Parts: sequence; structure tokens; C-alpha cells
Amino acid sequence: ASPGVVRGTGIESSDIVSMTDEMMRDILSASVFASGIAPPQIALDSANFQNDSSQPLNKDLIINRLRVALNRSAAGRMTFINTGYRGAAEKERALKRAGKVDVGTTGLTMAQAGADSMLGGTIASLDSRDPRTGDTQRYMQITFELFDTERGSVVWSGIYEFQRTARD
Repeated sequence: ASPGVVRGTGIESSDIVSMTDEMMRDILSASVFASGIAPPQIALDSANFQNDSSQPLNKDLIINRLRVALNRSAAGRMTFINTGYRGAAEKERALKRAGKVDVGTTGLTMAQAGADSMLGGTIASLDSRDPRTGDTQRYMQITFELFDTERGSVVWSGIYEFQRTARD
């Protein structure tokens, strides 16, 4: 996506595209995810992704784009979980076990997929204003971390940052 006509000091659509592309390439190249016997199962949703910036922002714009890009590019090296679907999956599992629907083509499992790693992160900003010129400057920092769901240790981290100035 290219920058829009309206430009400000915050996160724009072009930032989301370039940021998620950069994070996707970095995650796919991380050796911690390349050497497993079974593909790691990674939960990517906005539950552990905080917006502490001065800009209101729908975090799902970032997380959904990252998950889709990773899912398209991972080529089976990783499996991605959106925990927002767990309720729907549980209802379907109950229907199968009650015999109200067939078991589908994959059969029954003991439980839903659990995550080996989950995404966490923070969107933060630092704003300043020049009272003489009316210029507003904003430094934005978006931190992404994948943490091990058993140990809580960070297994991968990435950062995307930029600074913009605009005048009212």
C-alpha cells in the first residue's frame, strides 16, 4: 500500500504493510522455528498486543495482516492459531461427539490445537510539539514478541519504529 493523501504523525496503512512484511520475513528466517520435528503452533491474535500509544488504532489490522502473510508464506513450516475461533471450534467438536454431524475428513482429536508460542507486543509513542511553529512530532515504536507458552521465555522479538512531523 502506498501512503494515502491524508498524512499525519501516526501509523498509516503503508506502515502496517511494510511493518508486517518485515516481521513476516524475520519470523520465517528465525532458526528457532526452522529446526523442529513438527511445525510449531503459533497463536497470533491481538489478545496480548497492547496499544499504549497516543493514537487510537485497531490492533487487528496489524495482527490479521501478519497472520495472513505468515500463513501464506510459511509453506507448512508453522501452523497458526487464531484463539478467537476456539469457541466456534468447540461447538463443532460437541456436535461431532454428539453424532449430530459426521466427523469430517480429519477425524476426531483429543483436544484443540494448543500454542507452542503466542504473539505479544506493544505499540508505544512519544509526542512533542513545538509551540513556535505548531509542528507536532511523534516517535512510534511497535514491538513484537513470540513467547513460549510453557516457559514464558521470549523466543523471538522484532521492532518497527519511525518518527514523523506534521503541522496543524
